Amino acid sequence: MHSKSTSFSVRIGTGAGMADDRIEPAVQLLQTGQLNYMVCECLAERTIAREALNRINAPEKGYTPMLEQRIRALSPLLREKGVRLVTNMGAANPVGAAHVIQREARQVGVQDLSCAAVIGDDVLEKLQKHPELQLLDGSQQLESLLPRLASANAYLGADVVKQALATGADVVVTGRVADPSLFLGVAMYHHDWSYDDFPRLAAGTIAGHLLECSTQLTGGYFADPGKKEVPRLAHLSYPYADISFNGDVTVGKVEGTGGRIDRMTCTEQALYEIHNPSHYITPDCVMDLMHLNFEEESIDWVF
Repeated sequence: MHSKSTSFSVRIGTGAGMADDRIEPAVQLLQTGQLNYMVCECLAERTIAREALNRINAPEKGYTPMLEQRIRALSPLLREKGVRLVTNMGAANPVGAAHVIQREARQVGVQDLSCAAVIGDDVLEKLQKHPELQLLDGSQQLESLLPRLASANAYLGADVVKQALATGADVVVTGRVADPSLFLGVAMYHHDWSYDDFPRLAAGTIAGHLLECSTQLTGGYFADPGKKEVPRLAHLSYPYADISFNGDVTVGKVEGTGGRIDRMTCTEQALYEIHNPSHYITPDCVMDLMHLNFEEESIDWVF
């Protein structure tokens, strides 16, 4: 087991990489990973659209369906270990999700769990007022989509996560924040990075990009039995990253857990959802990955 991060680095663990991700590996990581923060990334475009539609019939809903179950499982360990949680499980209703988080935490004996809700990503009403806007492909105007439009959300960046953590909240719950930005926002807050410090923004962004899909970094879609073996594939663990003040990033997993983290798994995950590796656009920076390099420091420990 690697030592807990010092004041010069922050350890961020992944608690989920999709809406229906398993809860047990997050519990395991909280128990043994010596984390400072945990990030549960549970929001895709289809899930936020689904929850926007659900909220039409039930205004108190609109958050990720597994929210209650995750909070009941995680909140006692969050309190015991002193770990703060950042999550986009708010989906189409972050404020409602914050109230649910506090309610479910109380149900398992965690009193006074404070929550900060991040709003502002929902731009549906703004778009509805401008049907003349041209779609990016130039094929038609927005007006043609409006009758079928379920939701419209802007990708918020790491700055709002940093601001929410600065309130002192135990849990930060958001709607549509870009996946890597959830992790970058934690690093920005912990190290007090400036929003114009682009080398550090790039470091935090690639760390978030590696961690955002949970078990994909530890061998999930990398696995090809007979060609690319992954130990204990049925029990893949969730990863974590240590991010230093200077922007050095090391990713790993708890010793003895299922899966693997090495140069090959990191390279595959680094290319995930990258349209142009020399011009990867995020709300926080535009990043060039062409010279990204991974070095294996030890088993399950990559710099």
